[in-house]
Amino acid sequence: MKTVVGITGSSGAVYALDFLKKCPGRKYLVVSAWGKVLLRDELGIGEKDLKPYVERIFSDDDLTAPMASGSNHFDAFVLIPASTSTIGKVASGIGETLITRTAQVCLKERIKIVLCVRETPLSTLTLEQCARLSGYGAVVMPISPPLYFVPKSVDEYVGAFTSKVLGQLGVPGGKGWRGEEFT
Repeated sequence: MKTVVGITGSSGAVYALDFLKKCPGRKYLVVSAWGKVLLRDELGIGEKDLKPYVERIFSDDDLTAPMASGSNHFDAFVLIPASTSTIGKVASGIGETLITRTAQVCLKERIKIVLCVRETPLSTLTLEQCARLSGYGAVVMPISPPLYFVPKSVDEYVGAFTSKVLGQLGVPGGKGWRGEEFT
């Protein structure tokens, strides 16, 4: 599996880190300018600290990167966390950065795209944009971890959500509603 992962400036860097650690296959990373601030402010790390988890890191202003073209195959794009500003640009067809251009490629090529929105409350405009993107084929997943198995730590809480994201990519795992795996 070849997955592109984007990190934007909406709070929730811990989810991006956990997802990168758990996602199998080849991963390629793009971090927006505000995503870099987010990593520093919330985790005390830079994008270089994520190198062990990815094949390569691309600059968000590199529109010559492979994922900026539908001619280059990848299996999925996960934007975690996805800021409402990025959601708005994607919903409006704006592809001015590598993150937004990759989203446009996914929509036109029907490549799996998962948008992990981390904001609350959501404005009516953002809700409409999310609904529009869902109609175009994107999976919109507000970062809302399940609690039905009563997580005992923040790591379990975070991991429960990232396991649900992995499930959207066809990667099995995670606990069901009673804390059991379905076999």
